[in-house]
Amino acid sequence: MSTAPEIEIKASACPHDCPSTCSLEIEKLGPQQIGRVRGAEGNSYTAGVICAKVARYAERTHHPDRLMFPQRRIGPKGSGQWERISWEEALDQVAAEILKREKEYGPETIWPYYYAGTMGLLQRDSIECLRHVKKYSGQHSTICTTLARTGWMVGAGALHGTDPREMAKSDLVVIWGTNAVHTQVNVMTHATKARKERGAKIVVIDAYKNATAMSADMHLTVKPGTDGALACAVMHVLFAEGMADRDYMAKYTNDFEELEAHLQTRTPEWASDITGLSVEEIYAFARLYGQTKKSYLRLGYGFARGRNGSVNMHAASCLAAVTGAWQYEGGGAFHTNGGIFHWNKSLIEGLDARDHSVRMLDQSRIGPVLMGDKHELGDGPPVTALFIQNTNPMDVAPDLGKVHQGFAREDLFVCVHEQFMTETAKMADIVLPATTFVEHDDFYQAGGQNHINMGPKIIEPLGECRSNHDVISALAERLGVSHPSFKMSARELIDHELTDSGWPGIDSLTQSKWHDCQIPFEDAHFLKGFGHSDGKFHFSPDWAKAGKNHHGMPKFPDHWEVIDKADEQHPYRLVTAPARNFLNSSFTATPSSLKREKRPTIMLRNDQAADIGTEEGAIVRIGNELGSLLIHVQIFDGLQPGTVIVEGIWPNKFFIEKIGINLLVSSESGKPAGGAVFHDTAIWIKPENG
Repeated sequence: MSTAPEIEIKASACPHDCPSTCSLEIEKLGPQQIGRVRGAEGNSYTAGVICAKVARYAERTHHPDRLMFPQRRIGPKGSGQWERISWEEALDQVAAEILKREKEYGPETIWPYYYAGTMGLLQRDSIECLRHVKKYSGQHSTICTTLARTGWMVGAGALHGTDPREMAKSDLVVIWGTNAVHTQVNVMTHATKARKERGAKIVVIDAYKNATAMSADMHLTVKPGTDGALACAVMHVLFAEGMADRDYMAKYTNDFEELEAHLQTRTPEWASDITGLSVEEIYAFARLYGQTKKSYLRLGYGFARGRNGSVNMHAASCLAAVTGAWQYEGGGAFHTNGGIFHWNKSLIEGLDARDHSVRMLDQSRIGPVLMGDKHELGDGPPVTALFIQNTNPMDVAPDLGKVHQGFAREDLFVCVHEQFMTETAKMADIVLPATTFVEHDDFYQAGGQNHINMGPKIIEPLGECRSNHDVISALAERLGVSHPSFKMSARELIDHELTDSGWPGIDSLTQSKWHDCQIPFEDAHFLKGFGHSDGKFHFSPDWAKAGKNHHGMPKFPDHWEVIDKADEQHPYRLVTAPARNFLNSSFTATPSSLKREKRPTIMLRNDQAADIGTEEGAIVRIGNELGSLLIHVQIFDGLQPGTVIVEGIWPNKFFIEKIGINLLVSSESGKPAGGAVFHDTAIWIKPENG
């Protein structure tokens, strides 16, 4: 009689690009098998709750389409013709191709390209050490956080805020520009706790009535790119109706009297015309916010992903300083806690070898870079080799037309280290199989909360899969370079990083599972002063210090009219919002996620569909000057007139013409420091038979 194998419960942390960085409990069913994945109830932020896609992670780890051994392309690029080779052959060929190109063009012709397919601080960032010791082209990582982070920093001066767990102690939680139900479910855990236990109100500000908005007490459906106008009108009401805390502003802010004068003309009537909200809606929100001392602003990334994104983030963050909400437990604002962890990443990233004269290439501009744009390349050579980890630019990068042309170059050598045969891997010359987070050691920093987590190896790697750090170290040896980190194991590097940064070492972190890094209340609420040298919150930001491309940016919070505006030729504004069952392209191979999302669709209002001459389930062609594509229609009335939504970064293969939605998204950089503008696109829509 057979007996069921004993199930071990192992602690870990979610590795994916979500601010929650959930603490996990994972069933280990055998040496190479995991079972169910649950949220850790003992973690005060995760509180036992995780998203459904990560709960189904065994589907991803044990997917039959996982890459299991190295492969070499033997047919035309993108043909899918491969031959199996050994790791030694694969690494030897990669090194030989790289060295050949270095000899001809110099080291800057090589571009190690990566991002957040894993958020592990070792397995994600060790590629930087190879970059620095070899003096390969640098990467300006702009695809996600740059615009939002810049907008927050010019006001607050430090990358932290009110403890996210204080949402549960708030009387008003404002979830602005993030669909938390889809992208960071734990925000809802703490916000709904405040509603249940304190009678708190939840307000959601977003471009459509998404899943988070449907759970709110008040939803403000703003036109994309107009959040700054709403923030200004709210502040106008706060000043005009005596809800601004002048004593607080006199102590903690700069230029508040000039701000008040500036806002005299930024009335709800003015903002109504810009945002599409009614005057009554704006007044109702302003009064609710101004009359609630314990008001918590949870500011996301989505509303900052436009050409005026940094300005919008700064404007929204100003509200807590006008009312003085920072003074109260459960009050203030939060965007990310990235500044509380004080890492010294010199060893992992090889910062001791960094040469600041080496050129930096903009991650979001990979299309123009690969197509030889002289503005992007500067005086340096063309990029003739890419080594890619943790990202899938053939699906997720802006301006896919140029990206696809660039990857099709016959002179471009590409090595991709991946878990699945992604659209990017299909264009590679060498594909290397990568471990998932349960198959290697790593450690994690939260963005949307306050813990660091240990993520130990739980099962042995499947097939011939190898971790990022192991591959980087093996490749470095073949490239003839040395650095202490290349000779260290993952656990040795993790321990060094933890202790060198002032945190408990790996043994302690493994035992405790996570470490709470939250700074004291007075620091988190900036009651000892904000992060600028003068200790003030800056209503009038110094955009020149924030980035070199600052010309024309407004002196005070405002609606900055630099977005890709709708016009007669392009009457619709497109937002490419996150889907509930995907995370960028990370879960697009998971059967249950695909089943739930069904297919790419464009959300149109009934009246929009009637104007276009289409209906539910029909096919329309959408486009702009970058190109066009076919997509099915989904009727959805939770939109402003002129706004359309496409949820999820679906791989190109799921679209009718095998080209994805980012074909239509510009790779133009937002000011002042760059940043991708995924939610700032004007398009036309036509019925396919028209």
